[in-house]
Amino acid sequence: MSRLELLDPAAGALLVVDLQRSFAAPEFLTHLEPAARQGITTAVERCAELVDRARERSFPVVWCRLRVPADDPWPASNWFRGMAPGDDWPNEWEPCVEGTPGIEFHGAAPADGELVVDKRTYDAFAGTPLAAQLRSRGVDWFAVAGLTTDCCVLATAVSAFTLGFRVVVLSDATAAEDPANHEAALRVLGTHHAVVADAGWLSQLLHT
Repeated sequence: MSRLELLDPAAGALLVVDLQRSFAAPEFLTHLEPAARQGITTAVERCAELVDRARERSFPVVWCRLRVPADDPWPASNWFRGMAPGDDWPNEWEPCVEGTPGIEFHGAAPADGELVVDKRTYDAFAGTPLAAQLRSRGVDWFAVAGLTTDCCVLATAVSAFTLGFRVVVLSDATAAEDPANHEAALRVLGTHHAVVADAGWLSQLLHT
């Protein structure tokens, strides 16, 4: 029996990470090579298909959304960019800023009653009620879809594993701006923190 066969669908969920215009909409991705843009487009399409399938089967869909206050930058992020305290990072360069189009969902969006967790950093568990909310719903494992594999998907999956959740990362429903980073992140996650599967596996599980 494989590790995936040990998962109880009644204790699972689909976790959709940062399916937002800053990371997913073509007009925000003009700096990318065509192959990278296509990889993101395909991942968004897979996410939307999985969300529809999950809803058909009453399988929980949980949304994580990056929400950056315009007047309260994330200091560590600014430091990483080489900025000194008090320097301004233009909002047009910052993804998912409150009040800008980049924060909006793209490709699929939460339905009424679905859990939406706003986060300030890459990790959807850091400073949020996500772990408690999942456990209160009886969720002990989840499949991760969304963007981007080497950043928020990676940070969230690693944190989930540390917190005791079992994690499946969906390789074709995730993507990165650099396809090589996507593959590298999947290798790291598959080695240390998660089982890597594809969207077809979850679709099949939801049909059993």
